[in-house]
Amino acid sequence: MRGLLRRLSGGRAFVSEDRSPEAHGSDVNTERWLIVGLGNPGPNYAGHRHNAGFMVVDTLARRGGERWKSHKANAQVVETRLAGVPVVLAKPRSYMNLSGGPVAGLCSFYKIPVERVLVVHDELDIPYGTLRLKRGGGAGGHNGLRSISASLGGPDYVRVRFGVGRPPGSMDPAKYVLTNFSSTEAKELDLNVELAADAVEAVLKDGLERAQNVFHTAR
Repeated sequence: MRGLLRRLSGGRAFVSEDRSPEAHGSDVNTERWLIVGLGNPGPNYAGHRHNAGFMVVDTLARRGGERWKSHKANAQVVETRLAGVPVVLAKPRSYMNLSGGPVAGLCSFYKIPVERVLVVHDELDIPYGTLRLKRGGGAGGHNGLRSISASLGGPDYVRVRFGVGRPPGSMDPAKYVLTNFSSTEAKELDLNVELAADAVEAVLKDGLERAQNVFHTAR
């Protein structure tokens, strides 16, 4: 499988390593995870900052070599393995502020507990190009997280927070996240999305704390 951490100029890192189950023996987690990317459905929203989560899980689906399919929980899903771990990748087909219904439906269908749910989302309070990983916490004004926490009965899922930075001047944050990345930001967008996808795989393979130690110092 795809690996992480090859050190690039400017402090980024991604090096190749063997991610096959055979390479890690009994340490490989065999319990299935639900990996949710947040965004708004439809082509009009595809490039928006609010759709960073969709971008990351699209990358993970390509790594897993699988195509998206419709699920009755009002989501698109991919069933695959990442870092030797069985996963369901998901993109809710509801709008962002109703993400919780599809996520709860998928947890019920696949019998995945909240502690094995990981949500990838855009984060205003983190500079662009920065990642932060954590479990639990508040929604911080993010309507997708608020909906998921309400539907799952609590906030104790893992988050991979993709920094998009604060809006310029007095621009309304709600409008800012519904705009495309700037031309300057777009130059590094693919790299930042790949890094976030690596962070997801690191959580699966090594656990949250070890992944934090790597990715909180990667820039």
